[in-house]
Amino acid sequence: MTTQIHGPTSHSYFSQRLRLHYVDWGNPEAPPLLLIHGGRDHCRNWDWVAEALREDYHIIAPDLRGHGDSQWMVGGTYTINDFIYDIAQLIHQALPTPLTIIGHSLGGNIALRYTGLYPENVRKVVAIEGLGPSPQMLEDMEAGSQPERVRNWIDSLRDLSGRLPRRYQTLEEAYQRMKTENPHLSAERAHHLTVHGMNQNEDGTYSWKFDNYVRVFAPRGFDMEEAGELWAQIDCPTLLFRGTESWASDPHADGRAGYFKDARVENIEKAGHWVHHDQLDEFLRLTRDFLAD
Repeated sequence: MTTQIHGPTSHSYFSQRLRLHYVDWGNPEAPPLLLIHGGRDHCRNWDWVAEALREDYHIIAPDLRGHGDSQWMVGGTYTINDFIYDIAQLIHQALPTPLTIIGHSLGGNIALRYTGLYPENVRKVVAIEGLGPSPQMLEDMEAGSQPERVRNWIDSLRDLSGRLPRRYQTLEEAYQRMKTENPHLSAERAHHLTVHGMNQNEDGTYSWKFDNYVRVFAPRGFDMEEAGELWAQIDCPTLLFRGTESWASDPHADGRAGYFKDARVENIEKAGHWVHHDQLDEFLRLTRDFLAD
C-alpha cells in the first residue's frame, strides 16, 4: 500500500565528519532533481518549486553546511570547495546520475562549478543569479592588495566572534524582517520561510538557523578565471536566470554567458535576487520548457 506524502521527509548524510540535512520529496522512480539554496537560506526555500515539479522528478533539497538543520563547521571559513564537496558526497550517497540541478545564488555557483567538474553527471543545470559578483563588483572588491584583504578578513572574523546571533522576541518580529529583506514576498511565503528558517532558543526567543560565519568570504575572493574555466567545461544545456530589479548584471551584457558552450539567459521583469519567489509562475514556465527540450 502506498502512503501519500504531502510534504518532504527529512534525512541526514555525512560529509567531512559533519552531519548534514536534506529533504526528500519522494517519487524515487522519477528522474533525479537536486535543488541547492543560497547563502543564509535553507532547503525549505524550494517548497513551492518542489510542489510544482514533484510529480515529474525525484527531488532532493539539502541544507548546506552552516545553514538550516545542517551542522556548523568548527572554525570561521566556509569555502566554495567545501560546499562543492558536500554536494558531491550527497550525489554519491543519495542520487543516481545523470541528474538535473537547480541552484540559487550561492547554490547556483555551487551547481555550476560541480557541473564543470563532473559534466558527465549532469543532464541540465539551472542557475538563478549563480554567477557570483558582477565584473564591476569584482573590480571594486579587488581594489585593495591581497594583504589588505587578509587583514579585513581577520577583522571581520574577530568582529563575528563576539557577535551573538540576533534574538527576536516573536516569530512576527522575524517575519517582518523577512518582509523587509524581500518586499516581493507574499505574506504567506514570507511566513513560511520564517517558520522554517528559525530556531527557538531556550529562553523562548527566536534566531535564524544559519551560522553567522557564513557572512564572511575567504580573503582570496571570487576567482573569475577559475570560475570561467569550470563554466567552459559544462557540456549540458544551461539556463541562467536574472531578476531585472536585482544587483546582478545581465550575463549577456557583461560577457559571462560567453564562457558557456550552451547557455540561455532569461532576464525576468519585476523580480529581484529571488526570481523563483518573486515570479514563481514565470520561473516554472521557463524552467519546465527548458527541462523538457
